[in-house]
Amino acid sequence: MVTSANPVRGPAQPELGPSLPEGVRVRILRTAHGDRRAAAELASALTERQLTGVDPLPAQPPVLLRAYRQEVRALPDTTRRLLLLAAADQYPVDTHAFLRAVTATRLDTRPLVTAEVAGVAHATAGGIVFRDPWTRIAAYEIASVTDRRAVHLLLARVLRGEGESPRRSWHRGAAALGPSRRLAAELRAAAHTARTAGDHALACALVERAAALSPEPSERARLLARAAADAWRSGDADRARRLVAATDDDALGGLLALRAGNATDAFDALLTAAVRYAEDGPGPARTDHPQHAAVHLLARATEAAIYTGDLRRCREAAAVADRLGIVPPGTLGGLAAAFEGRYDDARDLLKAAAGRCGPGGDPTLLIHSGIAALMLGDHTAAATATVRAAASARAGGDGVTVPQAMEFRAYADFWTGRPRAAEAATLEALRQAYTTGQDNGACHLQAALAMFAAVTGDEDVCRERAEAARSYALARGLGLPAALALFALAFLDLSTGRFAASAARLRALAAFGPGHGHRAIRHIATPHYVEAAVRTGDTRVARAAHADYDHWARTVRSPDDLALSARCRALLASGAEAVEHYRTALDLHASGTRDFERARTELLFGGALRRLRHRTEARDRLHSALEAFEHFGSPQCAAAARIELRVLGEPVSPVRGADDLVARLTAQQLMVARMAADGATNREIAARLLLSPRTIDHHLRGVFARLGIRSRIELVRLLGEG
Repeated sequence: MVTSANPVRGPAQPELGPSLPEGVRVRILRTAHGDRRAAAELASALTERQLTGVDPLPAQPPVLLRAYRQEVRALPDTTRRLLLLAAADQYPVDTHAFLRAVTATRLDTRPLVTAEVAGVAHATAGGIVFRDPWTRIAAYEIASVTDRRAVHLLLARVLRGEGESPRRSWHRGAAALGPSRRLAAELRAAAHTARTAGDHALACALVERAAALSPEPSERARLLARAAADAWRSGDADRARRLVAATDDDALGGLLALRAGNATDAFDALLTAAVRYAEDGPGPARTDHPQHAAVHLLARATEAAIYTGDLRRCREAAAVADRLGIVPPGTLGGLAAAFEGRYDDARDLLKAAAGRCGPGGDPTLLIHSGIAALMLGDHTAAATATVRAAASARAGGDGVTVPQAMEFRAYADFWTGRPRAAEAATLEALRQAYTTGQDNGACHLQAALAMFAAVTGDEDVCRERAEAARSYALARGLGLPAALALFALAFLDLSTGRFAASAARLRALAAFGPGHGHRAIRHIATPHYVEAAVRTGDTRVARAAHADYDHWARTVRSPDDLALSARCRALLASGAEAVEHYRTALDLHASGTRDFERARTELLFGGALRRLRHRTEARDRLHSALEAFEHFGSPQCAAAARIELRVLGEPVSPVRGADDLVARLTAQQLMVARMAADGATNREIAARLLLSPRTIDHHLRGVFARLGIRSRIELVRLLGEG
């Protein structure tokens, strides 16, 4: 064991500053291999641009690493040589050849006892296990160039098994003393093999080393661009951004800006790159299919336009595609047509795009299929396309695309009434987005989680997540998440009877300018705006908004959209006319998938029937709505149904299963309670749920109040009994 007096390990684990942006905090911890001392050192040295996530983070903490190097230098030479061999076998590429190298050269491993006594590393049946990643890095970096070269050549010599050629090439390249066209070519071929197998981290290391060994500057730039693309697909965004800075690749720069920068800048860069690929052939990140690359870049440019909310840019991209003779992604053409009011054309283009959702396809195009299906109101197809996009991305080792697919999957889950089931998956996607440096996507996922919290009655969580999304979105010009977060707050107001506040927020969705409103969110929020406006007596603008919504619903013929349009008509009518519109709406809902909205239609219909003194049918409709809201875990909507039933004089049973914890707590409270019962601190729970410790404290106080307990010990007992 190493005593606590050792300069590299004290008992304290420093906390990162609370003002650190969540995405930066998560990536710092990843860069520091979870070591909070290293993370604190890295955080203290960040520039203003690194603190805001604009520039990539530093790769290593120099002060801490210096202490680790001193500790390893204090070991005997024979021990250090064995540790160097083990480190070279693991860093920066894991090759699993240490034991074979020891056997092949009959190395004496007894000096490892010294390392074990010092607590630096220990031997196992599978090889050497270092105390931590920094010790492994130090053992490698303190060695001389000659010693490093010798161990790399030894490891290359013993890597002769099937499928080991990429790692053998890595060691051969690492042992090279200077530029070599032959070795650079071997490393490129090895990278292709690794990439085909879905190992983009290994491909990145191989291509980066090939760039270092290439004698031609232009070839080096091309290889660095390729390495940056592999780093990005492996989920290492900071490495990708460091590498792409050494190139002039608009495509990669635009892609990185799309996921973590200003979306307007991303659109310009991606459209420029698409034109270059189509007109001049491939640039630094060369591909054998420049036309395919141009289509792919146009798809990414479309995503940038969607993020900003500036859908006029979709029309610009569609015009460029037409000029270049490229068939654009269906989503691009559909958005452009919808923006121009050509709804029939938009429907046809979006249907064609939504139809391209077969298994095993390109993840980006599958995501676009999901977006197109969402616009058409087909949430089953949207869920299918986005699930397949995530599966295809995982199969190709492209984990960075998975959270992006989940961004749009969240819409389908929300509309089909699965907020509790979807919340955990969306939270995991949020962690992945932050870990892989996709802060724009994380912003979108935060807004989706705010929407789930609005439905499940977690008001504090809804407000915290919506505020986090809106503050980030306004700084980066991201209209989509900003609008979705505002919609979440408006829905929360609507479901709790704050109709004027809800109407005001929903009117704000019509605001123009990147980072503010969004036409798509404004469209899907129209039925809720009509409801809020009617409740406040302001129907003039609501009628105009409904007219456009109805035009689109009749064009795409989505049962759910037609049902919601009929519900709007019912809200804007009165008496027997309203009743008929409600009946039409429920008939249409029966053919759709938006069960949560069907329940809200029943709630409104039940209220209208009560006012018309149709007591029997009103009671039936309201009980049906109440049962649905309890199933969905939407306590505020359920409370509204109970109020209507009480006004009818109908006896209403208390909340279903009063002794059932699931019924007595909100979704977020139950999650917090379970973590607390498992022994997690408030700060640890906050880190897992990506919320503030203040919010966790508030939730636990709410849990104790609802359950009538005073301590975590009682909470453990209650959950154990449940």
